[in-house]
Amino acid sequence: MTQPGLGRNSNFDWDEFNPESYLKHNYAEARKDDIRFVSTIGDFFLEQLGGRNALRGVDVGSGTNLYPALAMLPFCREITLIERSEANRRWLEREIRGYTPVWEPFWRELAVKERYPEVGDPVGALAERAVVEPGSIFDLPRNKWEIGTMFFVAESISADVEEFREGLRRFIGSLVPGAPFAAGFMENSQGYKVDGRLFPAVAITDNDIRDCLKGLVEDDLRFAFESVGAHPLRHGYTGMILACGRKRQDDTETET
Repeated sequence: MTQPGLGRNSNFDWDEFNPESYLKHNYAEARKDDIRFVSTIGDFFLEQLGGRNALRGVDVGSGTNLYPALAMLPFCREITLIERSEANRRWLEREIRGYTPVWEPFWRELAVKERYPEVGDPVGALAERAVVEPGSIFDLPRNKWEIGTMFFVAESISADVEEFREGLRRFIGSLVPGAPFAAGFMENSQGYKVDGRLFPAVAITDNDIRDCLKGLVEDDLRFAFESVGAHPLRHGYTGMILACGRKRQDDTETET
């Protein structure tokens, strides 16, 4: 893991993040690893929530990724998309009003599962239920949302291990006790470029995630892994990690 103090989050101009370039590189063509992740998320939420609906959901650091929000649709009356970058927020505001076909493979993967067909039109449902709000992972309120997702955020906004740990803990802290969550991570990421601009990362593994979440989540925390395979998304990482779990029912952590 990266040493503290190197490449802190505040050292980078996140308003200069190019959402169109990131979207084209990461999601213009649905990758098998992302499809498998969204399928696992759907199964996990169905297992945990059964017939529950009308929950308050959150996706932290949405960027240009809608598949976490799609995975929450059957269970939520509202989904808050928290995003720090102004450029990403503009993209999100446009996309949720009528999302583009790039997200259709993800919905097709979900639509064969129980509860998801009940959504009907996912484009209209997302437009009705999703709201974009400015915000930082480090300033999330505590005990607010009843289901949550966070994909490729905590380890991809800083090169400082302590900021990674704080961000992950803040995400969990924003959920009500017992709330299910799904979070995705780039494994051993060395940083990444978007439209030629370098952005930071912390090189983490599932052990780092487990250690950070110790005492914050229920003991049935589970992981799924995708290795880089023959066609990596980019250079400088060894795979993707999906963590699914529930915030502890007896959460007693004080706000930091």
